[in-house]
Amino acid sequence: MATAEPADLYLDLMKKCLTRYIFPEILQPVRRPPLTPRNLGWFVNVPFIALLKKRGLLVYQQANVDLQRRSEGKDWPADAETMIGLKRMDSLHACIRAVLHDGVPGDFIETGVWRGGACIFMRAALEAYRDPSRQVWVADSFEGLPKPDSRYPQDAGDHHWKKKDVLAVSLQDVQSNFKRYGLLDDRVRFVKGWFKDTLPAAPIDKLAILRVDGDMYSSTMDSLSNLYSKVSPGGYVIIDDYGEIESCRKAVEDFRRAQEISAPLTAIDASGVYWRK
Repeated sequence: MATAEPADLYLDLMKKCLTRYIFPEILQPVRRPPLTPRNLGWFVNVPFIALLKKRGLLVYQQANVDLQRRSEGKDWPADAETMIGLKRMDSLHACIRAVLHDGVPGDFIETGVWRGGACIFMRAALEAYRDPSRQVWVADSFEGLPKPDSRYPQDAGDHHWKKKDVLAVSLQDVQSNFKRYGLLDDRVRFVKGWFKDTLPAAPIDKLAILRVDGDMYSSTMDSLSNLYSKVSPGGYVIIDDYGEIESCRKAVEDFRRAQEISAPLTAIDASGVYWRK
């Protein structure tokens, strides 16, 4: 039986920690109800519950997490730094190994990072494989998703922008997550703002991995339109939501058709796909 290399053991553990696959949450996600007379008690009790928790007087039962769904990225974890699941993390790991082994030039980027888990893993991989030259770009509004505008009618009726309670994670919180794993340094570059404003001027030279997790047509198209030309031959383009969000899939298909991209799409799981340039 072959012995795993320490770098791969570390990265396998990182994947299970970042997804919380190895230790599921002890808290269920909590969503604040609307302020109505019927729900007034919820608002009155919140400060009291917080005080009990702070003093260690309140113990929560472990949530019943379906690990199969967690592996496929089909739930929204309460505590984890990523919701993409183990299968997509394993695929990202394989893409990183391939570009490092083949010497494909360029940095790594994710557009749409939520709590930063996939980017944290990218930085961990560069550390584990002793690559001193590449940077990890962390691109997000850190305010949730944009409200649909007139640029792309394909986003008409999209409601992602209304889900700020679960999708908006501040820059400071993402930076804190990097610090938790000892991976926040000057090789992690943050690009804050709406993609249509930030990506055209982002000071990125070359990319070996472009990971797109924008959900909407506009976010997906803005990522591909501004960054695909910077992906080196042999680099990977990874699309997180292709299989489950129609507007994302439409943006990818429209872009590939316009650019005459014939590289085959490879499915990762029910949602994620990638192709190699």
